[in-house]
Amino acid sequence: MSAQPPLTEPFEIGGVPISNRVLLAPLAGIGNWFVRLQARRHGAGLAVSEMVSSHAIHYGNERTMTELLRIHPDEHPTSIQLFGADPEVMRGAAAVAAEAGADLIDLNMGCPVKKVRKTGAGAELISDPDLAVAVAAAAVEGGGRPVTVKLRSGLRAGDRSGVDVAVRLVREAGVAAIAFHPRSAAVQHKGTPDYQLVRELTGLIDVPVIVSGGLDSAESARTAYRESGADAVMIARGSFGYPWIFEELTGRRTEAPDPEEIAAELLWVIDAAEEHLGAARASHYLRKFYPWYLARMGVPHRDAACFQQLEDLGEARERVRELGTARLAAA
Repeated sequence: MSAQPPLTEPFEIGGVPISNRVLLAPLAGIGNWFVRLQARRHGAGLAVSEMVSSHAIHYGNERTMTELLRIHPDEHPTSIQLFGADPEVMRGAAAVAAEAGADLIDLNMGCPVKKVRKTGAGAELISDPDLAVAVAAAAVEGGGRPVTVKLRSGLRAGDRSGVDVAVRLVREAGVAAIAFHPRSAAVQHKGTPDYQLVRELTGLIDVPVIVSGGLDSAESARTAYRESGADAVMIARGSFGYPWIFEELTGRRTEAPDPEEIAAELLWVIDAAEEHLGAARASHYLRKFYPWYLARMGVPHRDAACFQQLEDLGEARERVRELGTARLAAA
């Protein structure tokens, strides 16, 4: 058995060069262009978009077309994640995503949320392997880009049918990589990931396997990489308010950022959110971001909660600067 390469070593997905083996996962409602750009700036080899409805693309939904498919020129390579259960709709959506500038197209076959599953998409496709293969094949044909699939180990505890689906996706649909979350859809983000199941999958297919699930720190990501024998790791919650996790995993950083550095990063996020959404919408959107960064600065929850009521981004910026200075002085 050959030695597992370091996370810093480049690899390829369907011929697309990826500079290292640390990836940003698709983050529903979060992973827009500036979150992806931030991950790339801090060292992620690839960033995947939040999931985008293939049907919304098909019907030309304005927000989908202008916001969710927006790609920054500095974030390449990038991957657009699509979801849906209609092969013909997916074929057209993949073509649009490619035209928008996607280097890769990712398909969501792992989302455990009921409103997604009830449409037959997300993790529900695990229960219909023939349809899953047809959807993936349509994306391959329609987009002309390497297609990857993110999926779960199964629908219920003990269910490992996701492994069989993964094998068929590669062999029959020509999928270029599998991102595997080794927990069932039923447990969502609870329970212990079965990294040995990922190791089993790596022996069954000859394309990269990317491990995800339970990677909330650099240490846990390294453990998952080692135990799973995967080709790369995919970071989700571990990056919330902490893009430096990519620097830790790629050897660019050994110490945590100080409060002033965290404040500067949050200011960057505020500026990018305003550019993306405009001031009014950004002030609402940023409510989910403030607690992540402020907690890293040691700000008590009650004080962080006050930021979620702010509507004036100028005031938010001033308070962030003050906190960064004060927390650094107290450190």
